[in-house]
Amino acid sequence: QVQLVESGGGLVQPGGSLRLSCAASTSLDSIRGMYWYRQAPGKERELVGSIMSSGRINYVDSVKGRFTISRDNAKNTVFLQMNTLKPEDTAVYYCKTFGGYWGKGVSVTVSS
Repeated sequence: QVQLVESGGGLVQPGGSLRLSCAASTSLDSIRGMYWYRQAPGKERELVGSIMSSGRINYVDSVKGRFTISRDNAKNTVFLQMNTLKPEDTAVYYCKTFGGYWGKGVSVTVSS
């Protein structure tokens, strides 16, 4: 079983930045891929992006050019750098492993 803990959320003004972290209880080398999802109030959970063990990274169109996914294998941590944040980015953000383990999520609110 893999445990995931997200951190780094909070309240930020439009145009601001946040960096989310997802710390895994096991080596990222043993995980085929890591995913970031988000769920806005009243909406379904959606995939934000992914980073695979091959190094391939993908993003949903709405965050391309603004969000960056990276990882630090030495720290067993995956990051989601979010820049130029918009009110519509407000959501609970979750990380997930390829094998289906989820974190509990971290809240991000973009508001003036």
